[in-house]
Amino acid sequence: MLSNKLLEKYSRFIIDHSQQTMNDFTTIPKNHLKNLGSRTKGDKVIWATVVLLALVSLLAVYSSTGLLAYKMYKGNTEIYLFKQFAFIILGVLIIYFAHMVNYTIYSKVARILFIISIPLLFYTLFFGVKLNEGSRWIRLPIINLTFQTSDLAKLALFMYLSRLLSKKQDVIKDFKKGFLPVITPVAIVCILIAPANLSTALLIGATSLMLMFIGRVSAKHLLMTIGVVMIPVVILIMAALIRHKTSDGSVVADKTKTENKHRLLVRVDTWINRVETFIYGGKENNDDNNYQVNQAKIAIAKGGFIGLGPGNSQQRNFLPHPYSDFIYAIIIEEYGLIGGAFIVFIYLVFLFRSIRIFKKCPFAFGAFLALGLSFTLMIQALANMAVNVNLFPVTGVTLPLVSMGGSSFLFTCLAIGIILSVARNVEQTEGEKTISEEPDVIDEEIEEINEVELAM
Repeated sequence: MLSNKLLEKYSRFIIDHSQQTMNDFTTIPKNHLKNLGSRTKGDKVIWATVVLLALVSLLAVYSSTGLLAYKMYKGNTEIYLFKQFAFIILGVLIIYFAHMVNYTIYSKVARILFIISIPLLFYTLFFGVKLNEGSRWIRLPIINLTFQTSDLAKLALFMYLSRLLSKKQDVIKDFKKGFLPVITPVAIVCILIAPANLSTALLIGATSLMLMFIGRVSAKHLLMTIGVVMIPVVILIMAALIRHKTSDGSVVADKTKTENKHRLLVRVDTWINRVETFIYGGKENNDDNNYQVNQAKIAIAKGGFIGLGPGNSQQRNFLPHPYSDFIYAIIIEEYGLIGGAFIVFIYLVFLFRSIRIFKKCPFAFGAFLALGLSFTLMIQALANMAVNVNLFPVTGVTLPLVSMGGSSFLFTCLAIGIILSVARNVEQTEGEKTISEEPDVIDEEIEEINEVELAM
């Protein structure tokens, strides 16, 4: 009787699996949309965070571009709404196609992409489009659009750094064989970006050091690197303190001196002014940096706990760059501290899910790649929000996936697509592991049947 029950159980198991397989084959051609959805792999929570941030971006950009639309398009604000919607659609497509690529291919193209980014940074530094005393963009000749080369260099660096860390694990503690090959590309990229965009260079350097620490680089070597980097930072702070003590309470910009300065040094006065403004709150209400911070504070104060409501921002007409650098202040003004905390929560969820991918990924390159790209997006988001609430000196970094679309928005989408590519590989690995365990279950059932029959 026991043998018959086990045989019946085993037969039912085979029939159920056969029926399920037949159902899968018959339902494939029925709905192509479902088939497309089934091909969308990766971490579903990260996909959800992308959708939420895209919706927030649409609302915030549409609300904050009123003055810009009035100047450029005679008040037609729908133009920027449609532009942002087009960027979101293009960004989602980039995420989808990037996540369908096996992430090991990114290891193969990492070195080529990094080598290409170096001459682009050189060209941008000396011949790029100059805006706000900084040369950060190059103009693409055919489509006549500006392109921020630091975004490409940042993505290429973390791909290449992940590759190096995965290959140097056996000698990672050695200074010449492990540390120098890893720190050299980071130093090159940061030095080339710093003259035009010091904040971005510092954020890239900080993210790289965090990734190297997780990659088992010697703490002694990392502390030595931090000590070297702190030398110019301390000099900058000291220059701001000395200027504040020796100035007569007013700062008049000398345009002739600024124009005569070399491109590598033209931003030094701006850095000193921003550090001085952050420490002392600025000496004049007309100071540009102080004006930005004050208008952001007013926006946050008006928002209160629940905000003024969608589209009801008042400071968007006074705050410089409310659709990019200071979009977080507009979000708080319209949606209150609740809305601001919700944005922080979304980014934290994104980071925690990326750390989960890092822990589950069986290969070092994929783990470092997912963690490095998620770190750089999270640190950029925190830096932007810290500037908006006056916890950090004014910088030019945008809020990832929320600020108005541009090259930074598209490269952010590419980075997220690569993270999801790693997640998709982790899912496939776990799925293959589960499938490989199913025959073991059947074998155990057969062995149990044989044992019972032998006992009878």
